[in-house]
Amino acid sequence: MAQRNRNDFDSTGDGSDSGDFTGPGGGLDDGIDAAQVESDATGSASAEATAELERKLAEAQDRFLRQAAEYDNYRKRTIKERTETVPRAQADIIKQLLDPLDDLARFAHVDPATVDASTIVQGADMVEKKLLKVLTASGLEIVDPVNQTFDPKMHEAVATEPALSREDDHVVSRVYQVGYLYNGQLLRPARVVVKQWNG
Repeated sequence: MAQRNRNDFDSTGDGSDSGDFTGPGGGLDDGIDAAQVESDATGSASAEATAELERKLAEAQDRFLRQAAEYDNYRKRTIKERTETVPRAQADIIKQLLDPLDDLARFAHVDPATVDASTIVQGADMVEKKLLKVLTASGLEIVDPVNQTFDPKMHEAVATEPALSREDDHVVSRVYQVGYLYNGQLLRPARVVVKQWNG
């Protein structure tokens, strides 16, 4: 069998073998290099994105921890202030009551043989006015509902009496004992006599 000349397979006529995949310009090696570069670029971008997410997560965790600490401090401070407020307010009221208490002590220990009854009455009236001045300044209100419509939320009926007209029905005629409100909260209802129309 005759041996074929190498040139028989060279269709280009320049002596180069068209089956050579290792030559420059478009061989298999170039395709592998391009895929490797693309893979490296994708990996690098993914690493940067992961690092950015980790940074944002760390910042969020830091903000959360700071806010939690601030809230805890606020809660402790509020509890402390609330605990201290009530005794401080009570001490302020008691301090203001000391002067009326001194006046009361002076009248309570006088010799009845040397002081007439009118002086004692005047002294008691003065002490009552001082006490009411202090307590009303602190939020106390007197409930004295004479000639007002009976209100079961504020008044306690201890007796009834006939009303002379329909318009007087359920109107308070007398107050046996005044009631008290403190900053809008009922401490004691007024004990009253209520008119009732039976016509």
